[in-house]
Parts: sequence; C-alpha cells; structure tokens
Amino acid sequence: MLNDRRIAAGKGPIEKEESDRVWVWPDLVYTELISLILCSVVLIVWSIFLKAPLEQPANPANTPNPSKAPWYFLGLQEMLVYFDPWLAGVVLPGLIIAGLICIPYVDKNPKGNGYFTFNERKAEITIFLFGFVVLWCSLIVLGTFLRGPNWNFFGPFEFWDIHKLAALTNVNLSEYFWVRMLRHGAIRRNWFVREIVGILLRAVLRLRAAGAAREDVVQGATTRSWARRATTSASCLFLMMMSLPIKMLARWLFNLKYIVAIPEFFFNI
Repeated sequence: MLNDRRIAAGKGPIEKEESDRVWVWPDLVYTELISLILCSVVLIVWSIFLKAPLEQPANPANTPNPSKAPWYFLGLQEMLVYFDPWLAGVVLPGLIIAGLICIPYVDKNPKGNGYFTFNERKAEITIFLFGFVVLWCSLIVLGTFLRGPNWNFFGPFEFWDIHKLAALTNVNLSEYFWVRMLRHGAIRRNWFVREIVGILLRAVLRLRAAGAAREDVVQGATTRSWARRATTSASCLFLMMMSLPIKMLARWLFNLKYIVAIPEFFFNI
C-alpha cells in the first residue's frame, strides 16, 4: 500500500499532503457523473442482450429442488446445515455483527486519520476481512453455486444429479467419546454426564479466550476497566466467529453433528 511505503520511508500518510487534494466541485462531482453514465450504459446493454433467468409462474404444487432463499439469506441457510436454527438464524449472525462493531473500540493504536493501513492495524483489518469474506461472502457463494438438489454438495463442474445420495452418518461428540473411544454399549442417560466432554471443551475455549484478552490488555497501552471488558468481549466474539469454520471442517472431515447435544432442553451447539 502507498501509505505503508511512505511510513516505512519516514514520511507521513498521503492524506497529509495538501498538494494532492482536489475540490469536490467540479473534480469529484464531474468524475462521479461520468462513472454514473458509464455504469448506466453497461447495465442497459447487459439487460438487452442477457436473458433473465425467469422461471415458470409460482406453483404451490411444485416445490423447486433445492428450495433456496434469496442470495442475501443463503449464508444463513447454509449455516443451518451445521447448527441448530436458534444458533444459525439468530445467535451467530448477531455475534458476527457485534464482533465487527467492536473492532474500533478495542483498537489501541493511538494514530488517527490516514494510518488505517494493514501494517498499522493488522489484527483489526484481518478480523474484519475474516468476518465479511469468510463468514458471509463465502457462505453465499457456497449456497449459490455448490448446493444442488436435496441440498447436496456438488463440485464446481459436477452435474447436479437429482438422484444423488450422500451416505452420511453424523455423530455427536458424546457418541465419539462414550461409544467409539470407551466402548460403552449405550450412552449414559444423565445429560450432564453424557455431554461433560463437550461442556468442558467449550469452557476451556471460553476461559482461554478471556485469559488471552486480559494478557493483551495488561501488556498494552491502557489498563482501564472498560478497555479490558471490551477486549475480553471481542476475543469471545471472535472465538464464536471461529466456531463456524471449525464446525464446518469437523462436519466435512469427521461427520461431527454437535459438540454439546442436550435434546432434553432443545439445546444443541
């Protein structure tokens, strides 16, 4: 980036250079007008020569396969494959948005305008790109182009065969521990004992995130209580953001269904 090279050379950001500034009128407005006209021409020509993918009128007796949500909701529909509806539709999207909102409030860099470069704010920019590109855009692309009939996963150039059957047996973490590792014939009926492994795993990850956040604040430029609480919350939110790709990989590699499964209370994560 230009500002990164200027700062490395001992110069200030380019925004500090008065000679590089231009007037809003007529320079900026004139450029925006030309861009608006060009974009309008491109869209008009595109709409004339490109056939719209219109289908037959809606028929309640003929449900499409797969039945997909609008593109802006496909990320949520894809998350329903890996999480319960209350997590995929409410909790995780809210935590992702809240985590992105928290980024400016946990930024300890004292430099202001003009220093929002990757070298100056690696963590903040990385977290934002991870939340936007990985946790949102990639799920939309996956649900649009790689999910076919019966919501099966198809490769980029694979034919969408409506008769394809994916022989998968999703297994909870408690079954992996009690049945496959310890060779118990049946899982214990007490839900707390049955799910103790998943509960402890979630607790360890939560405490580790809180501990890392406290160390980060103590070593930083401020030790104010509000900054410590904000950093701790951001670390926990980032851990929740990371749980989505981790859960996706666990489902793809090990057919792991839930880490903690308590159907007695309709609680599954």
